[in-house]
Amino acid sequence: MAASFVTLFQWRLNSMLLHENEILLGVKDQIKSLISQLDAAGSFTGDVGMILGRESGHGSWASELRGILRQAEDFVDDFVIRAYGQTEKDRKDSIAEFGKELQNFNSRISEILNRRPPVEAPLMLEEIQRFVRSNIPSSEDKETDLVTCMLNYINLPYDLKLSLLFCCAFLRRHYQSIDGLVRGLVAAGLVQEKPGELMEDKAQENIDKLISLGMIEELEFIRDHFRVPSPYCELSLGVMKAEDFFMSTANSDIMVPPTARHVSIYDADNTIPNTNSFLHSLFVSEASSDCLRNVLHNSKLLRVLDLKNTLFESLPDEVGKLVHLRYLGVRESYIRKLPESISNLRNLQTLYISGPGVGFELSNGVLNLAQLRHLKMSAPAIDGEVRVPQGISRLGNLQTLESIYAGSGIAKELGVMTQLRSLKVSCVSDDHADELYFSVMKLSMLRKLSLTVERGRERGSYKYENSFFPCLESFSPPPLLQTLELVGRLIEVPLWLGSMENLTKLRMCYSHLSENPTTILQFLPNLKYLQMVNAYKGRHMEKEFFRAGGFPKLEYLYISSDNLVEWTEIEEGALPCLKQLSIHDCKELMLLPEGLQHVTTLRILDMWGVHEDLIRRLSPNGGPENYKIKHIPLVKYLGHISSVPGIWTPQ
Repeated sequence: MAASFVTLFQWRLNSMLLHENEILLGVKDQIKSLISQLDAAGSFTGDVGMILGRESGHGSWASELRGILRQAEDFVDDFVIRAYGQTEKDRKDSIAEFGKELQNFNSRISEILNRRPPVEAPLMLEEIQRFVRSNIPSSEDKETDLVTCMLNYINLPYDLKLSLLFCCAFLRRHYQSIDGLVRGLVAAGLVQEKPGELMEDKAQENIDKLISLGMIEELEFIRDHFRVPSPYCELSLGVMKAEDFFMSTANSDIMVPPTARHVSIYDADNTIPNTNSFLHSLFVSEASSDCLRNVLHNSKLLRVLDLKNTLFESLPDEVGKLVHLRYLGVRESYIRKLPESISNLRNLQTLYISGPGVGFELSNGVLNLAQLRHLKMSAPAIDGEVRVPQGISRLGNLQTLESIYAGSGIAKELGVMTQLRSLKVSCVSDDHADELYFSVMKLSMLRKLSLTVERGRERGSYKYENSFFPCLESFSPPPLLQTLELVGRLIEVPLWLGSMENLTKLRMCYSHLSENPTTILQFLPNLKYLQMVNAYKGRHMEKEFFRAGGFPKLEYLYISSDNLVEWTEIEEGALPCLKQLSIHDCKELMLLPEGLQHVTTLRILDMWGVHEDLIRRLSPNGGPENYKIKHIPLVKYLGHISSVPGIWTPQ
């Protein structure tokens, strides 16, 4: 991957010039000279040639270049660690030494580039077939698909190749949302940083391109989560095996090679293999605290640390020594507190904590994380909130702030955090609602907003039956808002919902409306995703809920209702773009609507927790209403009562 190493090292040097200006004043010329030298390397197929096993002079110089660039990057990272722990005098000496070593690397790279062949041999189909046969066990029919995919991979720009391999390592057992992939790519340094541009936007663009090419796809069983499909997954794993830059394994006894920089270990069973000291990304599931402590002690260059299914309640203090760390994720964990040393992570961009624990308050140390872009927490099930310290508005780079409690003055602070793009607030109550709404209306860059009302303590409060949104009619959403979630009871549908022309995703939970909410919603011009969980407390939905021409761009509709008994009709011409219909926990519903057979775009019908009589009527084995759904390619169901086996046989 020599060509990609050139690109990555250039990005790293440019990023240093942007962020480490304080310690680089004396060596800027040397850094710029090295960047120019790397520009001279131009575009070549050194990475592909090495992967395919070429042993020509071309492969030799490309391998040498890869090795020297790896040494140079490790030297740069080590220098940054040392420089920030030194006195002014020692730092001055280190910078002088650093400048000399940069000149040395420059000379060595120049000598290697002078030996590269003037014309590259074209890649041969036989080479690609040989690579596929030796690295990816497959049948003869599948081999053809893999060769085609390999050709597609070779033709990708370098940043998309990096994105695909990273996503494969990240997603193989760690399913993630697009937002999670974006944050991971940025933190790992696999997206070019440019002044005045958000790296998250570029990462999103790269992932969107991979989705459009069919190299990443959405999971059918987890909405908004993605994976690398076969055969691109097999291909990516084969490429990883050939170059040892990315690595994904379930074997905790395996030795991580010194060339590996991004490693994913799933099902670690509380053991982590001996890792090299140059890792940039580490993804681990099921590891103990002691095991993690040993790894962190030897992995000072980590930029991404993602832990899943960990049983410990606190992170080891060694985390605070990872000065290069940009992404720290502790998912599905029982963590209750963060170590005080986390305040040392001056480069941290993403802090993501989730799990079934009882929650915690963030200490004032988080206010030292000046580069923090994404503070993503899951609200604990009992208290439903995460308390952030006063002064959170000092974090001027923050784009994501989730599951926070906005009382105690935090609501007012939000009004000056105009760089926010995603905000999730829990436990909204009368004592701070007005101030919260006023602040949110100032957030002109906001794209995603989630508001959850404070839940009552009385019986049945888990469904927010007596928990009303306070004075929501005084609110007006920011103009660029694309995603909105409202969790809590509404007196009526807010009129401002009908004016949200940029809204693409809406989730209404426990609204318990007595009026038809779609009267307003079906005219939203760009709405693609609608989830209604006990949003309407009526027992009947008739044709006025889904009129002809209504919901012109809706692709996904999710309905869950304790009260719904009858859904009579969908007007022909309604829901012209619908791809998936999910009916969950509608235990009293006996009929799907007449007119569903005319929604010809429907590809998935997903039913869970529905009455067995509904399943009988829809069954392809003589069900009288099967005609309504027989055009749908994929029908899934899990019955509320499972006493009647065999009534459903897939066609």
